[in-house]
Amino acid sequence: MNAVNFFSKEEKELIKSAVKEAELNTSGEIRVHIDNHCKEDVMDRASWWFGKLEMQKTEKRNGVLFYLAVKDHKFAILGDAGVNAVTPDDFWDTIKSTMLGHFMEGEFATGLKEGILMAGQALKKHFPYQDGDVNELSDEISFGGEAQ
Repeated sequence: MNAVNFFSKEEKELIKSAVKEAELNTSGEIRVHIDNHCKEDVMDRASWWFGKLEMQKTEKRNGVLFYLAVKDHKFAILGDAGVNAVTPDDFWDTIKSTMLGHFMEGEFATGLKEGILMAGQALKKHFPYQDGDVNELSDEISFGGEAQ
């Protein structure tokens, strides 16, 4: 099992639907990236993918990346500068804790879905949808790096 087929087609749709739902009422942007391995610090790797996916190019710097390295059992949530400026210091810890509870039960898609929806609520509060908002980043799950 590798990153590309870690999730079933239905689970991938569940995750993508969660991204769409979370983004409905916000100008914030959420992406999910899946790798097989993360040989370095997980936050460094997530940050590298954040840049590679050009998530820092949103108008309000309000992107959030959910990063998973499935074979190394590592994950991170990384918010852009605009998000981190308005959320409490422990904000990502709360979401990660919720996700980890699901992950420990083998419910990876459900864990991602819950985390994504929680992030969407925070984005909605701080970056509400405005008329004319456009979807600045793809809602598709990306795979790369150590995923192949």
